[in-house]
Amino acid sequence: MMETDVALVMNIGKGDKSALRQLVERHKKTAYNMAIGLVGNRDDALDISQEAFLRVYRSADTFDNDKPFLPWFYTIVANLSRTWLRKRTTRDNRMVDLESSEYLLVASDNPEAETIQKETSRALSEGMMELPFEDREIIVMQHFQGLSYDEIATALDIPKGTVMSRLYYARKKLATIMRRSDG
Repeated sequence: MMETDVALVMNIGKGDKSALRQLVERHKKTAYNMAIGLVGNRDDALDISQEAFLRVYRSADTFDNDKPFLPWFYTIVANLSRTWLRKRTTRDNRMVDLESSEYLLVASDNPEAETIQKETSRALSEGMMELPFEDREIIVMQHFQGLSYDEIATALDIPKGTVMSRLYYARKKLATIMRRSDG
């Protein structure tokens, strides 16, 4: 029987390194994909996701076992991403690893469709990086990580209605950016 994330964190808090390995294996792709959606660069996303697991290890004994793991973990990844972006220079902050959106791509046997999909994915990545961090964060959580409004509200410590409102306006901003890049 597979242990729950909460049980693994509890075991990590007791010093069980195998529990940390299990948690990393289970959520490394999720951490990476969220980080890349927030910072737009593969190397930075890898560093952030690794640092997020170190933070889990260091603070496992303070984790509230009555709460779900993922919203707590997303908060760690988002806070690390926000800090990472703040430390970049203004010029570096606009740099996007244009191939970083490969997690958005679906394999295709049609070369033309694949080219269109790659171009769309690239434009989406660039558009996402033009959004303010809070907008990018909420879009990544909902659309790329599949979190529910309730899970996002928990992770961001805001009311569900605020999640819905922020998501609505973030999508509108992204749509405007995408239309601008089309024309």
